[in-house]
Amino acid sequence: MSEHTEKNIAAIDLGTSKMSLTVARANGKDVEIVYYREIPSDGVRYSGVWNVVKAQEPLKRLIQDAEESLDIKITQAVIGMPKYPVRQETNSGKVMDRGEDTEITAEDIDCLKRFAQETYPLNDPQKEAIYGAVAQSFSDGEYFQLIENDIVGMTSDTLEGHFKIFIGRKKDLTNADNLLTRVGVSARKKYFTAETTAKAVLSETEMENGVALIDFGGGSTSVTIYQDSIMRHYASIPFGGKSITHDIKSELEITERLAENIKLAFGACMPDKLQSLSEKVLHIRGNGAEQDKQVAVKYISEVITARVEEILQAILYEISESGLAEHLRSGIVVTGGCAQLPNLGLLIGEMSGYKVRTGYPTQKFSSQGIDGIHDTTATTAIGLIQAALEEEAMNCTSAVVHHTEVEAEEETEAAVAEETVIPEENQNKDAYYDPEFDDDDTKPAKSNPLFKKLKIFWGSAVTKLEEFSDKADDLIDDIAR
Repeated sequence: MSEHTEKNIAAIDLGTSKMSLTVARANGKDVEIVYYREIPSDGVRYSGVWNVVKAQEPLKRLIQDAEESLDIKITQAVIGMPKYPVRQETNSGKVMDRGEDTEITAEDIDCLKRFAQETYPLNDPQKEAIYGAVAQSFSDGEYFQLIENDIVGMTSDTLEGHFKIFIGRKKDLTNADNLLTRVGVSARKKYFTAETTAKAVLSETEMENGVALIDFGGGSTSVTIYQDSIMRHYASIPFGGKSITHDIKSELEITERLAENIKLAFGACMPDKLQSLSEKVLHIRGNGAEQDKQVAVKYISEVITARVEEILQAILYEISESGLAEHLRSGIVVTGGCAQLPNLGLLIGEMSGYKVRTGYPTQKFSSQGIDGIHDTTATTAIGLIQAALEEEAMNCTSAVVHHTEVEAEEETEAAVAEETVIPEENQNKDAYYDPEFDDDDTKPAKSNPLFKKLKIFWGSAVTKLEEFSDKADDLIDDIAR
């Protein structure tokens, strides 16, 4: 990024429970988060757009609010790809006869990566799309299991790379494009958020020593595993915070909105760990046809814990299937909206045996006075911003042009004058004739210059007709005489 060139990066996170818009202002190496807002989502499932019309209204409100707050026009945005359903496959690429003394460059690695993506045989290219690829290891024909940092700079006649390929639904990407088009924004770039979110939450030490990042979202929960600073495994399941809300709604026979509010205010895992809160009883007032309800917070915790345990069992199974369960020396990091559930870390620790910490966004940017930007719900957004800032020529906004009253008046008069100019070939013809004055007593001469002035005056004063009506009448009387 060129120094001293101010740019604005807009990032949209389409979640099942909430969607957010983040704007970062970059001036050289100085980056500041100048806008962040979350609102309830609609039309989104598993972080993928399934109903474009429903998703349009909340996203449009977010964009309008940001534009008014920052006095900018958002024309582009970076956006995250859906987290579910995504499957991972493997593919390789190999280049031979490069020349014995040919140096391996980062461009060679990127070329090999593109080759691995483009040549992978999708089961159904009409329905599937490749979301991303991550290099696992390289070989120069003599040394094997090399990482990218090691092989770049070596000289070799042969270059071979092995990659993890991540595949999702093509329709989800098309729907995201259609949604942005409806709100007047184009997708500058789409990112596979498993990788971008991890880089916004995990430390270099954790990624090197082995760590599993659990992103506990509203519609889906995913696990991303790093070892030796490389993303080694990804998996996701279609259960998250919305599933917990639905369980509370069903058990208490209340509305989804009330169930969500109860979860946010009193929800917690492990009822035996609630201490004094376990004795609290909620009084839920009936709506007339239904009777009031008395519900213990401890019972709500039991409902929540049952669902969370089910989700965690599925995630721990994925960790086991990765073959890396014995290599997670940095344990588990949990992030996402549901990471804020009280006692969640204790429950994961008891079920897995790993040490657990809550993953908040790394503080790489200034963000004075921006509420919510340091919460676990903002990790995806910060990851998108970090990835976009690595793009050299990215600017998602344009300045809003403001007109002064004088400029606006001059532009109006110029436009009116342009509309009333008579083409030279039509002069002294019926172009001067106005049917409004077509009666025997007041019909003016068609070439009368005063009549031409009246037409121009009349056109430029349409919006102030009442104010100048007397003056216009006098002019008409003069012409008639």
